[in-house]
Amino acid sequence: MRKRALWRVGPYLRPHTKRIAFIGGSALLSIGAQLSIPLIAKAAIDGPIHDGNKRALVPLLALAVALGLFELSFTYRRRLALAKVATSVETELRDDFYEHLQRLEVGFHDRWQSGQLLSRANSDISLIRRFAAFGAIFLVIIVVEVIAIFALLLHLDVTLGLLTIATAIPVLVLCRRFERTYHFVVRDIQDQTGDLTTMLEEAARGIRVLKSFGRGDEMFRRYDARCRKLRETELKRVRIHTQFIWVLGLIPNMTLAAVLLVGALAVSSGALTVGGLVAFVSYLLILVFPIEELAWILAMAEEAETAAGRVWEVFDTEPVIADRAGAATLVRADGEVRFEHVEFVYPGNDKTVLCGLDLAIHPGETLALVGATGAGKTTVATLLARLYDVTGGRVLLDGHDVRDLTLRSLRAQVGFAFEEPTLFSASVRENLLIGKPDATEDDIEAALAVAQASFAYDLPWGLDTRIGEQGLSLSGGQRQRLALARAIVGRPRVLVLDDPLSALDVHTEARVESALRPILADCTALVVVHRPSTVALADRAALIDGGRIVATGSHHDLLGSEPRYAAILSQAAENIQEPGDRSENQPEDQPENRVA
Repeated sequence: MRKRALWRVGPYLRPHTKRIAFIGGSALLSIGAQLSIPLIAKAAIDGPIHDGNKRALVPLLALAVALGLFELSFTYRRRLALAKVATSVETELRDDFYEHLQRLEVGFHDRWQSGQLLSRANSDISLIRRFAAFGAIFLVIIVVEVIAIFALLLHLDVTLGLLTIATAIPVLVLCRRFERTYHFVVRDIQDQTGDLTTMLEEAARGIRVLKSFGRGDEMFRRYDARCRKLRETELKRVRIHTQFIWVLGLIPNMTLAAVLLVGALAVSSGALTVGGLVAFVSYLLILVFPIEELAWILAMAEEAETAAGRVWEVFDTEPVIADRAGAATLVRADGEVRFEHVEFVYPGNDKTVLCGLDLAIHPGETLALVGATGAGKTTVATLLARLYDVTGGRVLLDGHDVRDLTLRSLRAQVGFAFEEPTLFSASVRENLLIGKPDATEDDIEAALAVAQASFAYDLPWGLDTRIGEQGLSLSGGQRQRLALARAIVGRPRVLVLDDPLSALDVHTEARVESALRPILADCTALVVVHRPSTVALADRAALIDGGRIVATGSHHDLLGSEPRYAAILSQAAENIQEPGDRSENQPEDQPENRVA
C-alpha cells in the first residue's frame, strides 16, 4: 500500500523526530506488555492452578496488573505526544499552504474556485492531521502487533498457527480491493464539498443581490441539489465501508470457531495444554480488534491520501509571476513608465487583449487612459504592478523591465486603487496600513483627508472600528474613499487609479479631485477612466482601441481631433452607473475562466 501524496508530508515530521521516536518506543513497549499477559495466564493455568498452589498465583497476578498499568501509562503519554506532533504538522502545513496561495499569481485565482481552495486549506489538511495523529501510528502498531501475535501463535502450536496465518490471505485481498474502490469515492466527496463551499461563499457575499432580485429560492434549489448529490456520494462511501467492515469482522470470528474446534481436539489428545489453548484463544481475541480497526484505519488513510493529493495539486503549481534569478531591488523610483510593443492574452483564453501597445508616462505626469468597455484599460494598469505578465513586449519602470525587479520592491513603488475596493474584516487602521505598515498617525490622517474619508474618526471606535467582511458595513462611497486612502498613505512613486471615484457624488468627487492634485504632482499616475469627470485629474490623455494606443494628447485636443475619444466620453456621460452596480473583483476586460 503505497501512499505517494502522504509521503510528501514527511518533511513536516522531521523536526519532531525525538517525539516520534518516543511514540514508536512507547508503542513497542505497550505491545510487549499487552502480549505478555496471555503468556502469564498460560503459566498460571499450567502451573499454580493445575498444581493447586494458590500462593504461587500472587506474583503472577501482581505481574499482570503491573503490566496493565504500565501499558496504560505509556498509552496516555503516547497520545499526548501524538497530539502535539499532529497539530504542529497541521499548523505548519496550513501556514505553508496559505503562503503558497499568496505567491501564486492573480491568474491562478481567476481559474480556481475559492471554495475549492478553502476546502483544501481547512477540511483536507484536517484529514491529514487526523491520520497523522491516529491512523498512522495505529497502522504501525497493528502491523507490529499482528506479526508478533503470529510468531507467538506458531510458538504455541504450529498447526493452529498456520491455520490462523492462512486466514490473513483473504484479508489482504479484501484490503487491496477496498483501497482501490474507496479512493475514487472519497475524491468525489472532497471535490463536491469544495463545490458546495464555493456556493456557500458566493451566496454569503452576494446576499444583497439575491435578496434584491428575490432569487433566494432559486439559489436554495441549486444548493439543495448539490447537497443531495453529496449525500448520495456519502451514502455510497458508507455502503462500501460497511460491507468491508462486515466481511473483515467475519473472518476472525470464523477463524476463532475453527481454532476452538481443532484446539479442543489437540487438548484431548495431549498435544496442547489447557493453558496453551487459553493463551492461543486470548491472542486470537487480541487479534480481532486490530483487524476490525484496520477497516477504519484504511478508510482514514484513503481519505488522507486523496486530501494530500488535493493539497499538493496546489503546492505543485509553480508561480508564473515570481522573482527572476538576479532580480534587482529598486529602492526608490523616479517614476518613468514605458510600455513597449506590449501584447497580452489572458491565460486560458485565446482573445488578444493588447496588441503592440506603446505608451510613455513621464515622471510627475498624470495620464488618463480612455477606451470603450473591454478595450484593455484595466489590463494595462495591472501589468504595471505585475499582477499579470505581458505575453509579448515589455513594461519598463525607470528603464528597468519590471520582470527584472523583485516583486516586493516593484510593488512598494506602486500604489493601486481599484474601482471595486476590497476591504478586509479588520479595523479601519489595519486596512489602511496594508498600503504602508509603518505609516504614522500623521500619514494616516493626511491620506484620509485627501480621500475625504475623515468619517472614519466618527465610527464607534474611530480607526479601531472593525468594518466587517468586505467592508459591507460601509457605503460604497465610503469603501472607495478608504481604498483610495490606503493607496496614497505610503505616497508611492507610481499611482494607479482605476476609476476609484465612481461611487462618489459629484460634490465629494470634486473635493477628492482637488485634494488629489498635490499628491499626483509628486508622483507618476495612470488614471483608468470610465467616466468623463475623472479626466480632469490628468495632464494628458491616451485613447486605447483594438489593443493599441491610437491617440495621445491633452483632453481638449483629443476632443477636437479624435471622434472616437469624444464619442466614448459622451456615451460614458449618458450611461454613468449607479454606485455598486459593477461586478465585484473582475476587471471589465478580463474574461471569466474559473475551474474547479
